[in-house]
Amino acid sequence: MQITPAEVSETMAMVDKQNLDIRTITLGLNLRSCTDSSVATMATKVYDRMTSAAEKLVPTAEQLEREFGIPIVNKRISVTPIAEICSATTEADLSPIAVAMDKAGKEVGVDFVGGFSALVQKGASRADNNLMDSIPEALSKTDNVCSSVNLGSTRAGLNMDAMLKMAGVIKRTAELTADRQCIGAGKLVVFCNAVEDNPFMAGAFHGSGEGDEVINVGVSGPGVVRAVLKELPTDADLTTVAEAIKKTAFKITRAGELMAREASRRLGYQKGILDLSLAPTPARGDSVAEILEAIGVGQCGGPGTTAALAMLNDAVKKGGVMASSSVGGLSGAFIPVSEDAGMIRAAEAGVLSLEKLEAMTCVCSVGLDMIAVPGDTSVESIFGIIADECAIGMINNKTTAVRVIPAIGLGVGDKLEFGGLLGYAPVMPVREGAGSVFAHRGGRMPAPINSLKN
Repeated sequence: MQITPAEVSETMAMVDKQNLDIRTITLGLNLRSCTDSSVATMATKVYDRMTSAAEKLVPTAEQLEREFGIPIVNKRISVTPIAEICSATTEADLSPIAVAMDKAGKEVGVDFVGGFSALVQKGASRADNNLMDSIPEALSKTDNVCSSVNLGSTRAGLNMDAMLKMAGVIKRTAELTADRQCIGAGKLVVFCNAVEDNPFMAGAFHGSGEGDEVINVGVSGPGVVRAVLKELPTDADLTTVAEAIKKTAFKITRAGELMAREASRRLGYQKGILDLSLAPTPARGDSVAEILEAIGVGQCGGPGTTAALAMLNDAVKKGGVMASSSVGGLSGAFIPVSEDAGMIRAAEAGVLSLEKLEAMTCVCSVGLDMIAVPGDTSVESIFGIIADECAIGMINNKTTAVRVIPAIGLGVGDKLEFGGLLGYAPVMPVREGAGSVFAHRGGRMPAPINSLKN
């Protein structure tokens, strides 16, 4: 891959003026060698494995920043889903492993560690149930550990028993971290059709089909896309708009491809995927909502929002795959409310609702993300939100997710302040009417007919 002087100059302008960055370099680690009948022994093995393998991750990323002039915002580690290494233990509390992960992450200087996770789309083992039960304690005791649970897939259907359990876990996690803006729930996400090579948190884990050590890179640049669209005339047709987005995504991905190659070469680890996801930040001009408004929607959440987002997501993917043969992960547009200044404004104005966000998830990369709901929202209502979102993913054969944060002690009109990249989340209303029957029926929602591919 040859980089021309003109591309270098253009990339530097993207960095200096339009918030282009490498959002994350994530080291995926296989922890299967850490299994043991003792949780304490596993915790020690996990710590040793992580600190040894990731020793040079942060220094290497910082050196790349200096050499190429492109910021690398986060350095992260994702690990084998912890439930998968816990089958040999009869101990119920797995939170000491999360504490060891947190300690190891701090030792090597990474920002987040993902993989306190379980994959229960078709059923839950004893270890899976123990891990889900341990999540509230684990996330209340740690600062940088993230947790995820895959509740369904197009192939397997939806595990409704695990879904109800996780609705309760989400609320309990928020309660245990209520003194810290309920941040525990902000580090917890549930999926349908989770991917095994996602470098973004809170859903990153190192899948079973991966090598021992893999470098996955996440690139972002909403500000770059927005700047390009601002230069288009207002009478430009949508074909022209889509083409401009596609070309910009290509350029952004080229920068990420270079960094991914260099990081994997210098660390001596396998190069994994490049995830081109327009992941917003609270910074001025770094908003997906503002891209939709630049396309022509009056305000994010208004009529036309879902159509504009569909075009954006598709154009980003098309541009990305032309720039790298390793595009993977989620790749598209993220819509986390608390992390996007434009979405915060729209939510506070009452234009962007939970229902509209759900419609938008049908066409974007993931799902309902970083949404604060009233602290008295029932477990049954949280279950219903998750069930609706997972059903969208299952039927449409796409990844969907829910990262919802019950704001304990707060109501509509209040807000949770997280700071940094996580921003702040206005508490959004949740419709009543979830009832008490659906959530408690249990069982497994069967896979749809379109799952029969063979």
